[in-house]
Amino acid sequence: MAIKKATLVLEGGATRGVFTSGVLDYLMEQDFYTSNVIGVSAGSCNAVDYVSKQPGRTRDCMIPTEKSNSYYYGVRDFFREKSVMNMDLIFEKFPNELIPFDFDTYFNSEMKCEIVTTNCITGKAEYMTEDHDRERLMKICRASCSMPLLTPIVNVDGVPYLDGGLADSVPVRHAREIGNEKIIVVLTKNPGYRKKTPSPALQRIYRRAYKSYPNVVRTILRRSFMYNRTMNHIDQLEKKGEIFVLRPLVKPVSRLERNGDALLSFYEHGYKLMERKMDALMEYMAK
Repeated sequence: MAIKKATLVLEGGATRGVFTSGVLDYLMEQDFYTSNVIGVSAGSCNAVDYVSKQPGRTRDCMIPTEKSNSYYYGVRDFFREKSVMNMDLIFEKFPNELIPFDFDTYFNSEMKCEIVTTNCITGKAEYMTEDHDRERLMKICRASCSMPLLTPIVNVDGVPYLDGGLADSVPVRHAREIGNEKIIVVLTKNPGYRKKTPSPALQRIYRRAYKSYPNVVRTILRRSFMYNRTMNHIDQLEKKGEIFVLRPLVKPVSRLERNGDALLSFYEHGYKLMERKMDALMEYMAK
C-alpha cells in the first residue's frame, strides 16, 4: 500500500505509551503508513518503531519479560544514576543488542519522522530529525523521554534537552504547519482529561532542580495551562471533522506502571480499539 499523505501525532505518557504501540501495531499489520510522523516523549519510541516498520517492538521494550532486563532502577541505582529508569538499557542495549532496532529501514524510509524535545536553555519545543547517525537518533529519543526530576537532562549537539511533552505535549499545531490535509492524533489519556497545576511545593522543587535553566522552569510551570488549551483545541478540530483522534476508553495505566499484565491489557485495548475504528479512519482519509 502506498504511503498516505497524512501526519500522525503521537502523545507521550511514559508507560501509557503502550496503548499507542497497540494502535500502531494494528496499523502496521494493515500496511497503513503516513508520510509524516511526530512523536513526543514515549510517543517518540512508538514513532521510530513505526517508521522502521517493526510491529511489536515497542510493546516488547515496554513489557520486558526477563527480570534482569527491567528498565526500572532500584533505590541504590536511583541515587547513583539520578534516574528512576535505566535509560542506557532502553536507548543503547535494547536497540543494539536485546531488541534490535532496524536502523537501515528507518534511515531509508520515505516517511519523515520528527521527535519533539524541550530545549532547556530556551524552554521551547524543537522538532528534531536524524537520517543517518544511529547514536544521535537514539540520543534524541532519550532526550524526548527524559522526564523532569525522574531522569537526567540529555545533551544533544552540546545543547541540554528534556522531555518534549513539557513544551509541546500534543503538537497538533505543528502538524498543521506541515501542510498535510489529514492529521491523525493518538492520545494516551481518556476523553475529557485535563492536567492539574503543580502544587506550590512541587513548583519550588522544580525551581530548585533547574535553577540554571529559568526558561525551562517557566515552561514546566505553564505546562498544565498549555496542555489544557491544546486539548480544547483538539476537541474543537475533532468536532469539525478536521482531525481524527483516538483515545483510550478504559482507565489508563499509571505513568510508571510496573505490572506486566496491566501493561499488556492496555496494549491490547489500543490494538482492539484501532481495529474497531479502522473503518472510521479510512472514511476520514477518503473525505
